[in-house]
Amino acid sequence: MNTSAVPRPVDLLTVTAVAAVTPAVHRVTLTAAPQVVAAAGPTISLLVPRVGDHSPAWPQIARDGRIVWPQGSHGVSLRKYTARRQDAAAGELDIDFVLHGDGPAAAWAAAAAPGNALGVASAASLGEAAAGWLLLVGDETAIPAIGRILAESAPTTRGLALLEVAGPEEQQPLTGPPGVEVRWLHRDGVEPGLSPLLVDAVAAVQPPAEDDLFAWVAAESATVQAVRADLRSRWGLRRSQHHAIGYWRRGRVMSGAD
Repeated sequence: MNTSAVPRPVDLLTVTAVAAVTPAVHRVTLTAAPQVVAAAGPTISLLVPRVGDHSPAWPQIARDGRIVWPQGSHGVSLRKYTARRQDAAAGELDIDFVLHGDGPAAAWAAAAAPGNALGVASAASLGEAAAGWLLLVGDETAIPAIGRILAESAPTTRGLALLEVAGPEEQQPLTGPPGVEVRWLHRDGVEPGLSPLLVDAVAAVQPPAEDDLFAWVAAESATVQAVRADLRSRWGLRRSQHHAIGYWRRGRVMSGAD
């Protein structure tokens, strides 16, 4: 029997702490072996069990990276998140969960407690690129990624970060280059996914007169499409100069396997 073709068990992360970062965001601290934490980000495909299910039928991972789902009902959902903090030496990482909506990940995070487990299916980059001038655009779901991009940017980087949240209570401290302005946009009662704030804010920005720039955008799908159109037309950005992805779609939970 060719044992190299046998799927391997998924890596598991164990909850050690849960804290409220803002009224709508819970930060879950997880631990695993250092090599698992090192390989688990920054973008993580998480395997999320149903609330209260401490012995789910976890899938396995094929040699080529495919997820091998068990037959029948398994109660595990696949969702993508960004590790807000990733410390391989300590075997720890933090994941911030936005609690709005009734999707499986939000429900799991709202009930998460030490000892609970999450699975890791795969990991990927954020799609960012170093540039002299950055435009970062996102809503609550993108704050962990934008926070990492800011923290890892060169000190001389200039630019603008536009972040849409419900109100001032949802703002989070972010550390980045002094030349990058962080601008918070408040929905003030408008439901997530219905506000034109990000689209209007990008439309009001005059593109810098330089070619060394990169735009990173993540939010509700329709919002991202509108911003991407502006970046490609008025800003004239090439494919290599922007990364725009719909992190979620209004009326639907984030795509994955339920």
